[in-house]
Amino acid sequence: MVLWCFIINMNVHHLELFYFVAKYEGITAAVRKMPYGIQQPAVSGQILQLEAELGVKLFNRRPFALTPEGDQLYDYVYPFFSRMVQVEESMKGELGKHLRICASAAVLRVHLPNVLEALKLRIPDLKLTLKEVEPSAIHSSLINQQADISISIIHGRLTEGLKSLELLRLPLVLLVPDTWEVHSLDDLLEESDDGTGIRAKVPLVGLPAHEALQQIFQKGLQKQHVHWDVSVEVNSLDVIQSYVRRGFGAGLAVGVPGESGEEFGVEGCKVIPLEGFSPLIVGILYQGLIKPIAQEFINETISYAKTLVKR
Repeated sequence: MVLWCFIINMNVHHLELFYFVAKYEGITAAVRKMPYGIQQPAVSGQILQLEAELGVKLFNRRPFALTPEGDQLYDYVYPFFSRMVQVEESMKGELGKHLRICASAAVLRVHLPNVLEALKLRIPDLKLTLKEVEPSAIHSSLINQQADISISIIHGRLTEGLKSLELLRLPLVLLVPDTWEVHSLDDLLEESDDGTGIRAKVPLVGLPAHEALQQIFQKGLQKQHVHWDVSVEVNSLDVIQSYVRRGFGAGLAVGVPGESGEEFGVEGCKVIPLEGFSPLIVGILYQGLIKPIAQEFINETISYAKTLVKR
């Protein structure tokens, strides 16, 4: 009977132990030279299990000698296990310098180049795969292992298996045309005609209802008993700025701590702080254990985030 017909159902770890025992010609020598720690009784027991499953004796113990069936099995498993170290070193060498990042277009365009430039100085042969992903698709990109790491808004419950690390808390602000005589949110509000609450005097330029920024803003309005629906719905903060400048209404945005409206880069707009509203939390998302190069990226990103706060 041909031995390899039975190997498909064998415990791979048992086969690996047999490979080391055959290679080093004995259980005692194998235990000393194997790349990971395991006690001799454990090896003996698992080899006995392998022999029982195959229904053959694989080697004589004293003096050590492979049986014909042991020779046949060793010839079969040798090409695989003998190359494991080479494969591991090759993969660590290539994959260890390859980092896959998913993020929004704004993060990829504005902030990530600064982080990656500093990282590349330490890792000259750094290989990058940068993927623009909508916030709603960030979790699936990580879970499906299409990316190693992401910089994203942290809002709501994380998908099981994901971990997060907070980087920044960005305050929500409103943008209005710089020609408006507006200095606070109250300047944009008034009592409703029916006396049931407070409403806005002007249209709102905002994001779709499922976006985290829009949800945080609406919750803040609800706490103040303000009703203000989006009149002009767009899909990016850049577009909001464009329509606010043209007088379509007040627009939702985020502010960078320590920066004025002009430095914030909102030409033609005035920045109105939103007191009492929860901040937008930006952070790093990843799944499970991360490889060393991803940790290097995290460290560099944390340092960069601190410089934004100090500006």
